[in-house]
Amino acid sequence: MHVLSVSSLKGGVGKTTVTLGLASAAFARGVRTLVVDLDPQSDVSTGMDIQVAGRLNVADVLANPKEKTVRQAITSSGWAKVHPGTIDVMIGSPSAINFDGPHPSVRDVWKMEEALATIEADYDLVLIDCAPSLNALTRTAWAASDRVVVVTEPGLFSVAAADRALRAIEEIRRGLSPRLQPLGIVVNRVRPQSIEHQFRIKELRDMFGPLVLSPQLPERTSLQQAQGAAKPLHIWPGDSAQELAADFDSLLDRIMRTGRIPSPEEPRP
Repeated sequence: MHVLSVSSLKGGVGKTTVTLGLASAAFARGVRTLVVDLDPQSDVSTGMDIQVAGRLNVADVLANPKEKTVRQAITSSGWAKVHPGTIDVMIGSPSAINFDGPHPSVRDVWKMEEALATIEADYDLVLIDCAPSLNALTRTAWAASDRVVVVTEPGLFSVAAADRALRAIEEIRRGLSPRLQPLGIVVNRVRPQSIEHQFRIKELRDMFGPLVLSPQLPERTSLQQAQGAAKPLHIWPGDSAQELAADFDSLLDRIMRTGRIPSPEEPRP
């Protein structure tokens, strides 16, 4: 089971929409996927059309990461009505903010790792939608992860935020979790005609080289529309949605190669 955290240290760069786009690509591909909604805003849970009544949530898991609690906090996405496949959500909750202090104990940092270990046989890919800060929730996600993708947009503060995130990943790798690596930086909401955007992307490339992933994701309303309708991007009508879906397919290819995730058509080892 490969665990990827989707992070940004700055709100409003479309981190959750990137998580949803990757989840849609994985679901379309037939990859058994769990999305962990660790952002207290819980937008991923809304965008994946889940029923929360009678279920536990991610805050319960952080309080008690035992298998029974973990399984009661996971539910199938409404996306599964579109076509068969495993696409589940560990339900988000505003109460997760209670676990986001600035100085987590070592025991607290390992709680998500402990929780995910109980369901390792059930999924090929776990996507964690992180809180947009470097406090305890993000550290808990990273300690449970193999890779982190940093989402940014081509603006004035993007280089500084990406640099801060990469330094923090390195700090966690050295101090806590040697397996943790950055997958790279996803540049989101790009307007190709914008000279400012091209300048900022060049700046990111000059500073981070091959860590700046291709393709960059263009600004499109189709992703917000699919998200608002709680539908996967890959079934959303229109050319712009399908072009964006192809971009997410390319990013998923990179994730699957890096994580050695077998394609659903390949035999499992």
